[in-house]
Amino acid sequence: MSDPLSLSVIIPVWREAAAITETLTALGSVRRAGHEVIVVDAGSDDGTASLARPLCDRVVQSGKGRAVQMNAGADAARGNVLLFLHADTRLPDDAMTRLEAFAETGNAWGRFDVRLSGQRPLFRIIAWFMNQRSRLTGICTGDQAMFVRRDVFKALYGFREQPLMEDIELARRLCLVSRPFCVESSVVTDSRRWEKHGPWRTIFLMWRLRWRYWRGESPESLAREYLSDVRTG
Repeated sequence: MSDPLSLSVIIPVWREAAAITETLTALGSVRRAGHEVIVVDAGSDDGTASLARPLCDRVVQSGKGRAVQMNAGADAARGNVLLFLHADTRLPDDAMTRLEAFAETGNAWGRFDVRLSGQRPLFRIIAWFMNQRSRLTGICTGDQAMFVRRDVFKALYGFREQPLMEDIELARRLCLVSRPFCVESSVVTDSRRWEKHGPWRTIFLMWRLRWRYWRGESPESLAREYLSDVRTG
């Protein structure tokens, strides 16, 4: 018989003062149910950590980089399931019910479907393709709120501490352990990046970077191009 679900939600943040209160308030029901929420701050200078402390179980300080931060959060976690949540992403109302169902399975890990917050019809199409791609390949991205059993995460040595594609890299290794447990209820992720840089430009950029990553180009060179594109957009 599987152990009851004990969840640790791990949120990597940097300069998220504008959004962190809303993000953590939305997770109040998770904490009231006896699970923990861990915020991992990479030295924000805008008061993010101070705003987070009253609304989470602990704030962990770490070096910069999403992979570095998520590994630091996992090291501090007590739950038997780790859920990695972006600061601009909201879990669906039935998330805990879905995660409890996951805990009763033999799957090592899983992810949610995703929906973009913007109202443009194109955003619904983008999300549909993201979800279908994930179903076909088993690979997911951080926007889909990946969750994994802690013992499996530790056995795989966690996220590879690279500057980009750390989510895809871990998903590849997790697929060698089991297929993901796919939750059809959608997390909602902020569409501001898509709106700021334009949806078609963002699609082209991300697919181009993923294609080059799959062909073996280093995450470091891809990260430099990503940052250059974002800054000039």
